[in-house]
Amino acid sequence: MALGYGYQQTGSVNDTLAQASANTFMARVYRWMFAGLTVTGLVAMYVATQPALAMQAAQHMWLLFGAELAMVFGLSFFAHKMSAAMAATLFLAYAVLNGLTFSTLFFVFQLGSIVNAFFLTAAVFGAMSIYGTYTKRDLSSWRGFLYGGLFGILGAMVLGFFFHSALLQFLINVAMVVVFTGLAAYDQQKLRKFHASSGYSSVGSLAIVGALMLYLDFINLFIALLNLTGKRR
Repeated sequence: MALGYGYQQTGSVNDTLAQASANTFMARVYRWMFAGLTVTGLVAMYVATQPALAMQAAQHMWLLFGAELAMVFGLSFFAHKMSAAMAATLFLAYAVLNGLTFSTLFFVFQLGSIVNAFFLTAAVFGAMSIYGTYTKRDLSSWRGFLYGGLFGILGAMVLGFFFHSALLQFLINVAMVVVFTGLAAYDQQKLRKFHASSGYSSVGSLAIVGALMLYLDFINLFIALLNLTGKRR
């Protein structure tokens, strides 16, 4: 009995320490995510008040998209080899570039619609993050559906580039809401598992990668909800 009791106590302590470590890690992830969203929002609002700068951003949109994709892939695949400082620098640079591209939204949608879509996104994202944190269900079974839906959305976007259809755009945005709502919970749980069995040399770098994942979930959900609910100028 004494041995059994001792084992349970040690296991309980270890579980408690692991949970505390995961909570600390996720707090760091969310701080970086919020920092990225704040940088993006401030840059977008500033550029929107500078017509000449906004015009330059619009004229070089494809170049900005290319640079953003390069940064996302760089952080996703090489962050484990980076220092935390380098990963953070790339993430914030990406947030700035995203702010430049998002500045065009202020010329397309009414300000009230942008604000409403942001708070709606925050509410949905927050609810799904809480679910992903506290549910006892293993969300790894969602992987096939979510990633299949993501690739389907990308394919539909390519199709929509060549064949303009209001119905297709509507369906793309609905699919984005479904997929990125699910990813908000799935990625939350996945990050906790990554932290528990990570091969990253720097926990700080892993936190930046986690922040990027959740940041992308948030902004893609925001774009979809804005397209579905926003009033255009």
